[in-house]
Amino acid sequence: MNVHKIAVIAGDGIGPEVIAEGVKVLNRVAELDGSFSFEFTYFPWGCEYYRETGRMMAEDGIETLSKFDAIFLGAVGAPGVPDHISLWDLLLVIRKSFDQYINLRPVKLLEGAPCPLADVPKEEIDMVFVRENTEGEYAGSGSWLFKGKENEVVIQDGVFSRKGCERVIRYAYELAKAEGKTLTSISKANALNYSMVFWDQIFEEVGRDYPEVKTYSYLVDAASMFMIKDPKRFEIVVTSNLFGDILTDLGAAIAGGMGLAAGANLNPERKFPSMFEPIHGSAPDIAGQGKANPLATVWSASQMLDFFGHADWGKRLIECIEEVLVEKKVLTPDLGGCATTAEVGNEVLRKLS
Repeated sequence: MNVHKIAVIAGDGIGPEVIAEGVKVLNRVAELDGSFSFEFTYFPWGCEYYRETGRMMAEDGIETLSKFDAIFLGAVGAPGVPDHISLWDLLLVIRKSFDQYINLRPVKLLEGAPCPLADVPKEEIDMVFVRENTEGEYAGSGSWLFKGKENEVVIQDGVFSRKGCERVIRYAYELAKAEGKTLTSISKANALNYSMVFWDQIFEEVGRDYPEVKTYSYLVDAASMFMIKDPKRFEIVVTSNLFGDILTDLGAAIAGGMGLAAGANLNPERKFPSMFEPIHGSAPDIAGQGKANPLATVWSASQMLDFFGHADWGKRLIECIEEVLVEKKVLTPDLGGCATTAEVGNEVLRKLS
C-alpha cells in the first residue's frame, strides 16, 4: 500500500477546526479506496508557538518538513502578532525553502454556491489562477533607511528573474494546452516599466512554443473589471505574486466566498514537499465556536489528491461539496446555515460513503 506522509500545521484561530475535517475526509477516501493511506504528523507551529518561543516554527522546521510528501496547512495569524511576522516567518519560509513556485488557485462557481453577480450562469465562472509564488513583489528585497528620522525612506523591490517568470508562465501554457483552454496573462506594463515589461516579453517568448494556445493579455485594473463584468473570458490565468494574491481573493468573492477558497503551493518537480491550504485566514473572531466553514479545506484536500495521482477521488470530493451546497441542509453560518464545522465535515463523509 502506498503511504502518503503528511505534515499537518493546523495553525491558529479556526485552522485546527477546519484541518480536523480535512483530515477526516482524506482518511475516509483512503479507507474507501484501499490502495493508499495517509500518515499525519502534527506540528504546533503558528502564533501561539511564537508567543511561547519567539519563533513561528522550530529552528530545524524546514529540515523536519523536508522528509514529508506534502504539508497540510490550516491558517496562520492571531491578534497581537504582526501580520508580517506570521507570514514571513512561516508560510513564506516554507514556500521559498521548498521552491513551491506554483500557486494554483481555482476560481470556480460550484453548483449551489452563492454568487453576488446577478444573472451569471455558474459555467461562466470557471478559472484557474497560476500565480508566481516565490519571488516578484514578495521576494523580501528592499531597504529601510533613516528609521524614525525626518528623512525616513522605505524601498520595496520587486524581483523578477528570467527563470522565475519563464517557469511559471510555461507551467500555465502547459496547463492550458492540456485542458484545451485559453491562457490570459495579467500584468501592469504601462506603469511598471521594468518588471512587467519583462513579464510581458517572456509571456510572448514562451508562447511561441505553444501556437495552439489562444492567449490574451490584460492590465490588472482592466482584468479586475472584467472578472466582475465578464468572468467567462478567463479560463487559465497566469500572473505575478502580488496581482495573483489580490485577484484570487476577488475571485473567491464571486465564487461563493472565502469559505470555499482553496490553494495549492506546488513544487512541480517534486524535489520538495508541496503544501495545500484553505486561504480564508485564521478568523480569530469565530475561533472555537464551531462556525468555520470546512469546505475550502475539503477542496484543498481535493487538490492534494490530484497531486498524488488520485484525480478521480479529487473530482469526487468536489462533487460532494456541490451536493452539500445544493441540498442546503447542512451549511455553516457564512452560507446561510446553522450547522457546525464538524457537522459539515460529517456530511461530506456521508456523501463519500
